Amino acid sequence: MTTATRDQAHFWFDPLCPWAWMTSRWMLEVEKVRPVDVTWHVMSLAVLNEHRDDLPAQYKELLAAAWGPVRVCIAAERKYGNEVLLPLYTALGTRRHPGGRDLDRATIEEALEEAGLPRELADAADSTDHDTALRASHKEGITLVGEDVGTPVVAVNGIAFFGPVVTPAPKGEAAGKLWDGCVLVAGTPGFFELKRTRTQGPVFD
Repeated sequence: MTTATRDQAHFWFDPLCPWAWMTSRWMLEVEKVRPVDVTWHVMSLAVLNEHRDDLPAQYKELLAAAWGPVRVCIAAERKYGNEVLLPLYTALGTRRHPGGRDLDRATIEEALEEAGLPRELADAADSTDHDTALRASHKEGITLVGEDVGTPVVAVNGIAFFGPVVTPAPKGEAAGKLWDGCVLVAGTPGFFELKRTRTQGPVFD
């Protein structure tokens, strides 16, 4: 008896982005209902936007705070392996998004502890020691879809796309059907974009 081959997907996230958080929770549902295994990677809104001068002042402040969490994620991955990224991302994201907390030193330390990692890794938030690795991880994801999108980036079997941007995160078979549709349209030769205006913010459930 042979085991069905499972697709290998890759997901790039920035812990600060609420829409990436929604998509990541959807992706975890997809793993339950489709033969897909996900490998998690870090990308950075701060890196993506660092040379843009046309950003609102409030968003620039947000991006300045965005360096810390992704640096900690990369530091954790480099020291303890890729498998620590999802539990760390979940711990950070739960505090930031449903919890509404800033990803400051105290919050990051709590998340590290929950993920079974040493709190001292929070030192990486204020260090540039891992920025080369951060930029490499970011580039790997963003190169697949282009510079005019953000996080998340999802890739599977040679097909990559930004998003989907969805709220609330579909569950069960609804999550599977959305996955099927995303893979279908993203894999269509010449397909680039399908979009409509968002009429509500993230719904965390």
